[in-house]
Amino acid sequence: MARVKRGVTTHARHKKIVDMGAGYFGRASTNFRVAIEKVEKGLQYAYRDRRNKKRDFRGLWIQRINAGVREHGLTYSKFIAGMKKAGIEVDRKVLADLAVREPAAFGALVKQASDALGKGG
Repeated sequence: MARVKRGVTTHARHKKIVDMGAGYFGRASTNFRVAIEKVEKGLQYAYRDRRNKKRDFRGLWIQRINAGVREHGLTYSKFIAGMKKAGIEVDRKVLADLAVREPAAFGALVKQASDALGKGG
């Protein structure tokens, strides 16, 4: 039976990891043993932060909505309650964008929400 030399396969596997570590500091960008640790840790962070990004953006949207709503004399929680009572279903991403880019349109939504709160009690 013929002998199998696996240098090509191993080299390709090592190269893939070292290429993924390009841009890391020191030996992490050149040495396979160090690069594999750093790359695996980097992939763990990437996996975790793809989920965390969703919460971070939701928090940012809420802060922007709250800032926009307070200019009209309301708080975020009362505004969201008013939106629900008024039957307006606009997600926080769009509301935050309106608060930043279209203050007049956002002001109209705030007015509708506060009117719904005033009627409801």
